[in-house]
Amino acid sequence: MGDYDKSIADLTQAIRLNPRLATAFSNRGVAYVNKRDYDKAVSDFSEAIQIDPKDGRTRHYRGLTYKMKGQMAKAEEDLAEAKRLGYQEN
Repeated sequence: MGDYDKSIADLTQAIRLNPRLATAFSNRGVAYVNKRDYDKAVSDFSEAIQIDPKDGRTRHYRGLTYKMKGQMAKAEEDLAEAKRLGYQEN
């Protein structure tokens, strides 16, 4: 836990092996959020959503990241879509 650079490197390798692996993009996005690199996080979440548009979890995380960036309209849109897709935060 806490070794986000290693996680990012491992997930980047997974993406190289399978560039259609939405979960790798999503998980790398989470690692970027933990490093407070919100632009890279949004980019990865967006890629994951493009691969799997029905993934409410990733949509939720991107919404939270937009919120951290102060982009409230985008945040609200993603959070509403995550809910519509059936994602419920624990």
